Amino acid sequence: MESEKTVLITGASTGIGLATARALCGTGYRVILTARRSSLPRFAARGIEESVHVRIRPLDVTKPEERLAVLAEAERDWGGIDVLINNAGVSYRAVVEHVAEDERLAQMNVNFRSPMEMIRLVLPSMRAKRAGRILTISSVGGMMAMPTMAAYSASKFALEGAHEALWYEVRPWGIRVTLVQPGFVDSDGFQKVRYTAESDRSEHELAEPYHEHYVNMSPFIAKLMRMSMATPDSVARVVIKTIRRRRPPLRVPATMDARVFALLRRIVPRSMYHWLLYRMLPNVRTWGPSEERISLLPNRADDGER
Repeated sequence: MESEKTVLITGASTGIGLATARALCGTGYRVILTARRSSLPRFAARGIEESVHVRIRPLDVTKPEERLAVLAEAERDWGGIDVLINNAGVSYRAVVEHVAEDERLAQMNVNFRSPMEMIRLVLPSMRAKRAGRILTISSVGGMMAMPTMAAYSASKFALEGAHEALWYEVRPWGIRVTLVQPGFVDSDGFQKVRYTAESDRSEHELAEPYHEHYVNMSPFIAKLMRMSMATPDSVARVVIKTIRRRRPPLRVPATMDARVFALLRRIVPRSMYHWLLYRMLPNVRTWGPSEERISLLPNRADDGER
């Protein structure tokens, strides 16, 4: 019964996480909503407050002490987590050459290492109950990669591989593992994309080799998100439906474009698939070296003499 199950959502103060939180509150589930401490006021602003069945707790998923504190409280008061929804995530926009090691680790820490650690910590209780649900919000970026999103896609590809292995590993205990895969969603998510030091400079300096990559991809992605029929609420409905399914599949496409890309990967030969997607990139013929573009730049040496 829903009233006997405890759901924990990470990154629940915005986007898909917030929409899922609002959909779950009042359904009978015991819900633990988590977010970074600085984001907690967003819950009250959206009309979500603590109650008998709702708890709001600070959780930076990259901090071991905060992970342990939230899960220890859930175990003590509600018998552990029955449904873990890994939603917290960040996205860096940068080509491979513009991602330094610390930035790459920051991306992987939030999107891959932390959700996998959350899973590791809840599994003993789920195994003891011989039941449990693990839902992780993946992305179309976990089935296909786009230029300027290499580190993000790497984190989602890693999630996909780890969850596929996990699906086999915990099935004997009745634990169900699902990757929910949204594509482009009409939200403000594209405004929260992070830039590395090098990618930010490249986007703003005309002479940078990857300048055209950034100035074309950024508005292209923003346009696709604004045009999408999918919203955080529609993805949240997919999440709720998946929780309630008796035998949810490993992968659940959550938007129409996710279904289309999944189909393309299955039916289109790989060489043609990559050629097709490359041709679809915005103004791709302008990418890379351009003597004409560079010739229009002011002479920096002359500028320095003035």
